[in-house]
Amino acid sequence: MNLFIKLLGTGVSIGAGFVGTKLVNGVWEKSTGNKPPTGKNDVETSLRSALTFALISAVVSTLIQVLANRGTQHAIARFAKTQDVV
Repeated sequence: MNLFIKLLGTGVSIGAGFVGTKLVNGVWEKSTGNKPPTGKNDVETSLRSALTFALISAVVSTLIQVLANRGTQHAIARFAKTQDVV
């Protein structure tokens, strides 16, 4: 069961990362009116714009990673506690 919780935590982390990426891209597009600078666009992007987007993406990614790890640890602790009760 412990392996299941770890796999579930990984799945939640991947799903949250996908949602976070879509959220950051959507907010960026609405606030600037431009598509996010991914390096694949044909549009010239300023260095300031690219660095700002990278910083925002990194912050959101780190928050998602920390919250997913904490949630997984909390679930493992809760599972271990219920194992002792049974």
